[in-house]
Amino acid sequence: MSHLSSQIDLHCHSSASDGLLTPSALVQLAYDNGVKHMALTDHDTVSGLDEALLCGGELGVNVLAGVEFSAQWKNQGVHILGLDFNRHSPVIHSAVERQKESRFSRAQTIGDRLAKKGFSGLYDKALELSSGQAPGRPHIASAMVELGYVNSSAVAFKKYLGAGKVGDVKSVWPELNEVVSWIIDAGGVAIIAHPRKYNMTVTKLRSLIEDFVESGGEGLEVVTSGQKQGEIGLLADLCRKYGLKGSLGSDFHSPKQPWVRMGAIPPLPKSVVPVWKDWGLEL
Repeated sequence: MSHLSSQIDLHCHSSASDGLLTPSALVQLAYDNGVKHMALTDHDTVSGLDEALLCGGELGVNVLAGVEFSAQWKNQGVHILGLDFNRHSPVIHSAVERQKESRFSRAQTIGDRLAKKGFSGLYDKALELSSGQAPGRPHIASAMVELGYVNSSAVAFKKYLGAGKVGDVKSVWPELNEVVSWIIDAGGVAIIAHPRKYNMTVTKLRSLIEDFVESGGEGLEVVTSGQKQGEIGLLADLCRKYGLKGSLGSDFHSPKQPWVRMGAIPPLPKSVVPVWKDWGLEL
Protein backbone atom coordinates (compact mmCIF):
# COMPACT_ATOMS: atom_id res chain seq x y z
CA MET A 1 0.00 0.00 0.00
CA SER A 2 1.36 3.40 -0.89
CA HIS A 3 1.65 5.79 2.03
CA LEU A 4 -0.25 8.99 1.39
CA SER A 5 0.00 12.04 3.58
CA SER A 6 -3.04 12.94 5.67
CA GLN A 7 -3.73 16.19 7.49
CA ILE A 8 -5.63 14.23 10.11
CA ASP A 9 -4.44 11.34 12.30
CA LEU A 10 -6.80 10.16 15.03
CA HIS A 11 -4.79 7.25 16.46
CA CYS A 12 -1.28 7.60 17.89
CA HIS A 13 0.60 6.79 21.08
CA SER A 14 3.09 8.60 23.29
CA SER A 15 5.38 7.60 26.15
CA ALA A 16 2.37 8.07 28.45
CA SER A 17 1.54 4.49 27.38
CA ASP A 18 3.58 2.34 25.01
CA GLY A 19 4.83 4.93 22.52
CA LEU A 20 8.46 6.04 22.32
CA LEU A 21 8.03 9.82 22.02
CA THR A 22 6.87 12.19 24.74
CA PRO A 23 3.49 13.81 24.06
CA SER A 24 5.15 17.08 23.02
CA ALA A 25 7.66 15.30 20.75
CA LEU A 26 4.75 13.44 19.15
CA VAL A 27 2.92 16.71 18.44
CA GLN A 28 6.14 18.14 16.99
CA LEU A 29 6.36 15.12 14.67
CA ALA A 30 2.74 15.64 13.64
CA TYR A 31 3.57 19.25 12.77
CA ASP A 32 6.70 18.21 10.84
CA ASN A 33 4.66 15.65 8.87
CA GLY A 34 1.93 18.12 7.92
CA VAL A 35 -0.73 16.76 10.28
CA LYS A 36 -3.12 19.57 11.28
CA HIS A 37 -5.48 17.59 13.50
CA MET A 38 -4.50 14.67 15.72
CA ALA A 39 -5.88 12.67 18.61
CA LEU A 40 -3.54 11.36 21.28
CA THR A 41 -4.97 7.90 22.00
CA ASP A 42 -2.74 6.33 24.61
CA HIS A 43 -3.73 2.95 26.03
CA ASP A 44 -6.07 3.33 28.99
CA THR A 45 -4.69 6.71 30.06
CA VAL A 46 -5.18 10.41 29.39
CA SER A 47 -2.09 11.50 31.34
CA GLY A 48 -0.32 12.83 28.24
CA LEU A 49 -3.14 15.05 27.02
CA ASP A 50 -2.29 18.26 28.89
CA GLU A 51 1.30 18.26 27.58
CA ALA A 52 0.13 17.46 24.04
CA LEU A 53 -2.49 20.22 24.10
CA LEU A 54 0.05 22.76 25.32
CA CYS A 55 2.49 21.88 22.56
CA GLY A 56 -0.32 21.80 19.98
CA GLY A 57 -1.30 25.32 20.96
CA GLU A 58 2.27 26.52 20.43
CA LEU A 59 2.67 24.81 17.03
CA GLY A 60 -0.83 25.28 15.65
CA VAL A 61 -1.68 21.57 15.70
CA ASN A 62 -5.24 20.84 16.82
CA VAL A 63 -4.95 18.10 19.47
CA LEU A 64 -8.19 16.27 20.22
CA ALA A 65 -8.81 14.36 23.43
CA GLY A 66 -8.44 10.65 22.79
CA VAL A 67 -7.89 7.33 24.53
CA GLU A 68 -7.66 3.68 23.46
CA PHE A 69 -9.53 1.54 25.97
CA SER A 70 -9.00 -2.19 26.31
CA ALA A 71 -12.27 -4.12 26.43
CA GLN A 72 -13.53 -7.64 25.99
CA TRP A 73 -16.31 -8.97 23.83
CA LYS A 74 -17.28 -12.64 24.02
CA ASN A 75 -13.99 -13.38 25.83
CA GLN A 76 -11.96 -11.72 23.07
CA GLY A 77 -9.89 -8.59 23.58
CA VAL A 78 -10.88 -5.58 21.48
CA HIS A 79 -9.75 -1.94 21.54
CA ILE A 80 -12.19 0.95 21.57
CA LEU A 81 -11.08 4.47 20.76
CA GLY A 82 -12.73 7.35 22.56
CA LEU A 83 -12.48 10.63 20.61
CA ASP A 84 -13.38 14.25 21.30
CA PHE A 85 -14.59 13.72 24.88
CA ASN A 86 -14.33 16.03 27.89
CA ARG A 87 -10.89 15.17 29.23
CA HIS A 88 -11.88 16.49 32.67
CA SER A 89 -14.86 14.14 32.89
CA PRO A 90 -14.94 12.21 36.19
CA VAL A 91 -16.22 9.20 34.24
CA ILE A 92 -13.05 9.11 32.15
CA HIS A 93 -10.76 9.54 35.13
CA SER A 94 -12.56 6.80 37.05
CA ALA A 95 -12.30 4.52 34.00
CA VAL A 96 -8.59 5.22 33.61
CA GLU A 97 -7.96 4.38 37.27
CA ARG A 98 -9.81 1.10 36.91
CA GLN A 99 -7.85 0.15 33.79
CA LYS A 100 -4.58 1.08 35.51
CA GLU A 101 -5.39 -1.21 38.42
CA SER A 102 -6.02 -4.06 35.97
CA ARG A 103 -2.67 -3.47 34.28
CA PHE A 104 -0.74 -3.35 37.56
CA SER A 105 -2.54 -6.45 38.84
CA ARG A 106 -1.66 -8.37 35.69
CA ALA A 107 2.01 -7.35 35.88
CA GLN A 108 2.17 -8.39 39.54
CA THR A 109 0.63 -11.79 38.71
CA ILE A 110 3.19 -12.35 35.94
CA GLY A 111 6.00 -11.38 38.32
CA ASP A 112 4.67 -13.74 41.02
CA ARG A 113 4.37 -16.65 38.57
CA LEU A 114 7.91 -16.19 37.31
CA ALA A 115 9.26 -15.75 40.86
CA LYS A 116 7.99 -19.26 41.60
CA LYS A 117 10.17 -20.43 38.69
CA GLY A 118 13.22 -18.86 40.32
CA PHE A 119 13.16 -15.46 38.59
CA SER A 120 13.02 -13.11 41.58
CA GLY A 121 12.89 -9.31 41.44
CA LEU A 122 11.23 -9.07 38.03
CA TYR A 123 8.23 -6.96 38.99
CA ASP A 124 10.33 -4.32 40.78
CA LYS A 125 12.82 -4.15 37.90
CA ALA A 126 9.98 -3.94 35.32
CA LEU A 127 8.39 -1.14 37.36
CA GLU A 128 11.69 0.72 37.28
CA LEU A 129 11.97 0.25 33.50
CA SER A 130 8.41 1.46 32.95
CA SER A 131 9.08 4.70 34.87
CA GLY A 132 6.31 3.95 37.31
CA GLN A 133 3.68 3.19 34.65
CA ALA A 134 1.99 -0.22 34.75
CA PRO A 135 4.60 -2.62 33.33
CA GLY A 136 3.68 -4.65 30.27
CA ARG A 137 5.22 -7.90 29.09
CA PRO A 138 7.90 -6.02 27.08
CA HIS A 139 9.05 -4.36 30.33
CA ILE A 140 9.13 -7.74 32.08
CA ALA A 141 11.10 -9.22 29.19
CA SER A 142 13.62 -6.36 29.44
CA ALA A 143 13.83 -6.94 33.20
CA MET A 144 14.66 -10.60 32.58
CA VAL A 145 17.51 -9.50 30.31
CA GLU A 146 18.83 -6.87 32.75
CA LEU A 147 18.78 -9.32 35.65
CA GLY A 148 20.66 -11.88 33.58
CA TYR A 149 17.92 -14.49 33.40
CA VAL A 150 17.81 -14.56 29.57
CA ASN A 151 20.00 -13.24 26.76
CA SER A 152 17.29 -11.33 24.90
CA SER A 153 13.67 -10.19 25.05
CA ALA A 154 12.91 -12.57 22.18
CA VAL A 155 14.05 -15.50 24.33
CA ALA A 156 11.99 -14.22 27.27
CA PHE A 157 8.86 -14.25 25.13
CA LYS A 158 9.64 -17.57 23.48
CA LYS A 159 10.23 -19.41 26.76
CA TYR A 160 8.26 -17.56 29.43
CA LEU A 161 5.98 -14.73 28.27
CA GLY A 162 4.49 -15.79 24.94
CA ALA A 163 1.12 -17.42 24.30
CA GLY A 164 0.59 -20.46 26.48
CA LYS A 165 3.72 -19.87 28.58
CA VAL A 166 3.84 -19.40 32.36
CA GLY A 167 3.89 -15.60 32.04
CA ASP A 168 0.97 -15.44 29.63
CA VAL A 169 -1.59 -13.85 31.95
CA LYS A 170 -4.79 -12.61 30.38
CA SER A 171 -6.02 -9.21 31.48
CA VAL A 172 -9.53 -8.97 32.89
CA TRP A 173 -10.94 -6.06 30.92
CA PRO A 174 -14.45 -4.60 31.19
CA GLU A 175 -17.13 -5.61 28.75
CA LEU A 176 -17.54 -3.76 25.46
CA ASN A 177 -20.83 -2.09 26.40
CA GLU A 178 -19.37 -0.66 29.61
CA VAL A 179 -16.37 0.84 27.83
CA VAL A 180 -18.61 2.40 25.17
CA SER A 181 -20.79 3.90 27.92
CA TRP A 182 -17.75 5.55 29.54
CA ILE A 183 -16.94 7.35 26.31
CA ILE A 184 -20.52 8.41 25.63
CA ASP A 185 -21.01 9.65 29.21
CA ALA A 186 -17.89 11.82 28.79
CA GLY A 187 -19.37 13.39 25.66
CA GLY A 188 -17.16 11.51 23.21
CA VAL A 189 -17.50 9.24 20.20
CA ALA A 190 -16.70 5.51 20.49
CA ILE A 191 -14.83 3.89 17.59
CA ILE A 192 -13.76 0.28 17.05
CA ALA A 193 -9.97 0.49 16.57
CA HIS A 194 -8.27 -1.46 13.72
CA PRO A 195 -11.19 -3.87 13.18
CA ARG A 196 -9.21 -6.23 10.91
CA LYS A 197 -6.44 -6.88 13.44
CA TYR A 198 -8.51 -9.16 15.66
CA ASN A 199 -8.27 -12.19 13.32
CA MET A 200 -12.06 -12.37 13.16
CA THR A 201 -14.07 -13.72 10.28
CA VAL A 202 -16.22 -11.11 8.59
CA THR A 203 -19.29 -12.81 10.09
CA LYS A 204 -17.88 -12.46 13.60
CA LEU A 205 -16.86 -8.86 12.91
CA ARG A 206 -20.44 -8.09 11.88
CA SER A 207 -21.63 -9.60 15.16
CA LEU A 208 -19.16 -7.40 17.08
CA ILE A 209 -20.35 -4.33 15.19
CA GLU A 210 -24.00 -5.16 15.90
CA ASP A 211 -23.33 -5.38 19.65
CA PHE A 212 -21.19 -2.23 19.46
CA VAL A 213 -23.97 -0.27 17.73
CA GLU A 214 -26.52 -1.55 20.26
CA SER A 215 -24.22 -0.22 23.02
CA GLY A 216 -24.17 3.24 21.43
CA GLY A 217 -20.92 2.99 19.45
CA GLU A 218 -20.76 5.31 16.46
CA GLY A 219 -17.74 4.54 14.32
CA LEU A 220 -15.18 2.23 12.73
CA GLU A 221 -11.52 2.92 12.12
CA VAL A 222 -11.67 2.40 8.37
CA VAL A 223 -8.10 3.42 7.54
CA THR A 224 -5.02 2.49 9.57
CA SER A 225 -1.45 1.35 8.94
CA GLY A 226 -0.64 -2.13 7.68
CA GLN A 227 -3.96 -2.95 6.06
CA LYS A 228 -4.20 -5.53 3.30
CA GLN A 229 -5.63 -4.92 -0.14
CA GLY A 230 -9.39 -4.59 -0.02
CA GLU A 231 -9.75 -4.05 3.72
CA ILE A 232 -10.54 -0.34 3.44
CA GLY A 233 -13.34 -1.14 0.99
CA LEU A 234 -14.74 -3.84 3.27
CA LEU A 235 -14.77 -1.53 6.29
CA ALA A 236 -16.29 1.28 4.25
CA ASP A 237 -19.09 -1.10 3.23
CA LEU A 238 -19.65 -2.05 6.89
CA CYS A 239 -19.85 1.63 7.83
CA ARG A 240 -22.60 2.16 5.30
CA LYS A 241 -24.43 -1.04 6.25
CA TYR A 242 -24.54 -0.19 9.96
CA GLY A 243 -24.82 3.60 9.69
CA LEU A 244 -21.42 4.19 11.26
CA LYS A 245 -18.98 7.06 10.82
CA GLY A 246 -15.47 6.39 9.60
CA SER A 247 -12.21 7.27 11.32
CA LEU A 248 -8.58 7.03 10.30
CA GLY A 249 -5.29 6.92 12.16
CA SER A 250 -1.77 5.62 11.75
CA ASP A 251 -1.56 3.84 15.15
CA PHE A 252 1.91 5.37 15.38
CA HIS A 253 4.12 4.22 18.26
CA SER A 254 7.74 4.86 17.36
CA PRO A 255 9.97 6.39 14.67
CA LYS A 256 11.94 3.14 14.93
CA GLN A 257 9.04 1.49 13.08
CA PRO A 258 9.34 3.17 9.66
CA TRP A 259 6.45 1.14 8.26
CA VAL A 260 4.07 3.15 10.51
CA ARG A 261 4.53 6.89 10.00
CA MET A 262 2.53 9.66 11.63
CA GLY A 263 -0.02 10.90 9.10
CA ALA A 264 1.18 8.51 6.37
CA ILE A 265 -2.18 6.92 5.63
CA PRO A 266 -4.58 6.91 2.68
CA PRO A 267 -7.63 9.18 2.82
CA LEU A 268 -11.01 8.05 4.07
CA PRO A 269 -13.19 6.82 1.16
CA LYS A 270 -15.58 9.49 -0.04
CA SER A 271 -18.50 7.10 0.49
CA VAL A 272 -17.93 7.16 4.27
CA VAL A 273 -19.21 9.88 6.61
CA PRO A 274 -16.14 11.14 8.54
CA VAL A 275 -16.31 11.01 12.33
CA TRP A 276 -15.11 14.62 12.33
CA LYS A 277 -17.91 15.85 10.01
CA ASP A 278 -19.52 17.97 12.75
CA TRP A 279 -16.34 19.00 14.57
CA GLY A 280 -15.68 22.05 12.44
CA LEU A 281 -12.17 21.00 11.43
CA GLU A 282 -10.46 22.94 8.65
CA LEU A 283 -8.85 20.53 6.16
